[in-house]
Amino acid sequence: MRRIATIVLAVAATIGVAAGCSSSSPSSSSSPKAAGSVSGTITVFAASSLQGAFTTIGQQFQSAHPGTTVKFSFGASSSLAQEINAGSPADVFASASTTNMDQVVTAGHASNPVTFANNVMEVAVPPSNPAHVASVSDLANPAVKTALCQPQVPCGVTAAKVFSNAKIAVTPVTQQPDVKSVLTQVELNNVDAGMVYVTDVKAAGSKVMGIQIPSGENASTAYPIATVNSSKNKATADAFTAYVNSSAGQKVLATDGFEKP
Repeated sequence: MRRIATIVLAVAATIGVAAGCSSSSPSSSSSPKAAGSVSGTITVFAASSLQGAFTTIGQQFQSAHPGTTVKFSFGASSSLAQEINAGSPADVFASASTTNMDQVVTAGHASNPVTFANNVMEVAVPPSNPAHVASVSDLANPAVKTALCQPQVPCGVTAAKVFSNAKIAVTPVTQQPDVKSVLTQVELNNVDAGMVYVTDVKAAGSKVMGIQIPSGENASTAYPIATVNSSKNKATADAFTAYVNSSAGQKVLATDGFEKP
């Protein structure tokens, strides 16, 4: 009988150990980070005019969320919209035009965009101002070599609005794929003037001189941002878009010359 009792106790102890092991398994399975945590890498497609501000915002976001990496693809909003609609992998789209954002939303690749900034135009000229440009109306002079963005690009669309407001016609000597390319043409003294944004003149510093455009002739463009629906890291993408709209993100944008929406 004593031998039977010993066997029964041994079996019970074995069952107890097994039960203890099984009870610990749920806690171990919950140790990985829960889905939806802010971590990992995201790719942000952003208008070229956002390069300075978003580079800073990206660095701040990574500091605020250790374990995250923000990669950027800067370019013309029209081209970026086409790339997203063609299936290029992106997590966030920040456009310099509501029109290009609408193209992505209509195609079903983004939803609920939020406008986070506005920007206005300014004439950029080389520091020596060889053509003696004093106003936007001077760009109508055929002797003034002017660089513009291509007409489908937001900075080209906005420049056309300025010319319409000023009641002038401007024939460019070159049409560039994005606003940073226009600015480069001015910095290299390849042209006498270029139509860019206020933020671009500010970012260029002493490399160019800005000729302000009166408010009655100037035009603005709005910047919407949205998470791309096909994002593989929506939690981090959503957190980045929220950061752009936060007080910290808005402070960086204001420092770079962007206006509040």
